[in-house]
Amino acid sequence: MASFEYVRTVKPGHVFRDWLIEVLGDRIRNKDCEVRIFKLSHASHRVCRYEFKGEGFSVVAKFFTIPTGMIKKYDSYTLMKKEYEHLKKIRKIIDVPEPIATSKEFCCVLVSKYIPGRSLFWYFDKGKKQREKLELVADMLRKLHENTQTYYDKKNEFSKFNYVLKHLKIDRHEKEKYEHLLEKWRYSSLLDRENGCMTHNDATPVNYIFHRGRPFLLDFELASGHGHFVCDLGILCAELKHYFARKGSSQRAEPYIRHFLKHYSRDEEEFRQITRVIPFYMAYGLLRISILKCNAKYRNYLLREAKNCLKAIEKM
Repeated sequence: MASFEYVRTVKPGHVFRDWLIEVLGDRIRNKDCEVRIFKLSHASHRVCRYEFKGEGFSVVAKFFTIPTGMIKKYDSYTLMKKEYEHLKKIRKIIDVPEPIATSKEFCCVLVSKYIPGRSLFWYFDKGKKQREKLELVADMLRKLHENTQTYYDKKNEFSKFNYVLKHLKIDRHEKEKYEHLLEKWRYSSLLDRENGCMTHNDATPVNYIFHRGRPFLLDFELASGHGHFVCDLGILCAELKHYFARKGSSQRAEPYIRHFLKHYSRDEEEFRQITRVIPFYMAYGLLRISILKCNAKYRNYLLREAKNCLKAIEKM
């Protein structure tokens, strides 16, 4: 699980620290306070927490022009502004970190309020309240999807898949197998919808934080405005499968997946529709996970499971 690691403490005169003090205004009483810096251990960009000593207040700064993940080339300024605008819009609907400021001058930084808490899978690791937390997440996603209705861009759902396939280190023959299965999904009516909605598109366990019993959704960098709502469900279900596979048996994930999807669904008919579409997005989630895994044996397992999910279209 990603965590913040202490780096150093800075004093007045440190340029970025002084800019933070300025943009935070009355939130910081002692303008001469020292600031402790912590760096996130795993992220796609450099992400740091700035703790203002004696103030009981912290912010998170994401520096878009300092990539630390697999993707090195992208439009940093556009991504910064996109996430900032998403957070401003979405915080009126669900709990997300408050966006505070952006600056192109400081490596295209986005500053938001720090939300302390435990991630979704912390509760699984501790054996506590798993189903209750999944219900809260389902309720939050339902609220997000229902309150951001717009037109649906089916083509983009496949673009996301192709983007992941492009970055998988698999041979041409294997890639063609996935592409063949994707074509079957493309020409079926299962993914057709009248309306799309905003999807987080990166709703992994570390991006669900529980603070004082309430779930917060973090990191809207990859959010899509015209997606299929099942995308967010499928990514989380893939993560559940991955979590229990590492614990010894992916089958143990099934009751949790069913409970999560049941709670999200309005009725039995919607549950039935979701379960027909979920294999497509679980495959997407599993392939995303496989990009990050170095162990060849386990990576092959993820690739195989993703392919099996896509093959569900052949049984419908």
